[in-house]
Amino acid sequence: MEDVQKPNKIKTVRPETLEFIILYNQLKGKAFSGNAQLAEVLAFNNASSITEIIKSRQNIDPEKLKIFKEKYSDFLTGKKNTANSENSVIDRVSEGIPMYEIIATATGVEVYNDINDKEPVGHMNFPGIEDCDFALPVWGHSMYPYLENGCWVALKIIHDKKILPGEVYYIEWGDYRMYKRLLAGDNDDEVIAHSDNVTEMVGNRLKYAPFVVKIADIKKLCLVKDIHKKHNH
Repeated sequence: MEDVQKPNKIKTVRPETLEFIILYNQLKGKAFSGNAQLAEVLAFNNASSITEIIKSRQNIDPEKLKIFKEKYSDFLTGKKNTANSENSVIDRVSEGIPMYEIIATATGVEVYNDINDKEPVGHMNFPGIEDCDFALPVWGHSMYPYLENGCWVALKIIHDKKILPGEVYYIEWGDYRMYKRLLAGDNDDEVIAHSDNVTEMVGNRLKYAPFVVKIADIKKLCLVKDIHKKHNH
């Protein structure tokens, strides 16, 4: 099978694209829930177009930026900040947190699809997860027995990247997305990504060996707050 090369970043990122990326990061989760919803608002054929712009692989059309700013003008001026925050809490309590059905794209190292390109498949709602942001399933066995293959996990986004050593997190870094228990590294600017499954071996080596991650390289950090394990019946 031939290797499929990922598209490179465009040579020149236009000012309107930079402005869109900045506003996108500010408003995501407040004005819109994900790329699928935003793509519909901006009349893109699919959510991947938003991803391409955010990753600087494609420039945004100035007219679409104008539509974006007009659609979410109240959020940009701060008129809806307080009301939206209150409504978000009410909606989350009544409806629950969105559940995204994503799958791993590789075995051994779980690399998940981008949730930004997904619509929620449902909502999770039970006591204790009111402050969580979304839920993802677990695919693979690297975190067994703490996280079992097929269970659902309620996640809270940690925006300031303050890590509690020993806790389990969902992390996105580079092209990787995975669950790992993060331990204190030898240096303050790094952590050790540890897998709880230390029984599976490849030859005389751990199948899920620990590795070092620079904190600055972590693009998304989410604390595992609750686990909904599937029932065996």
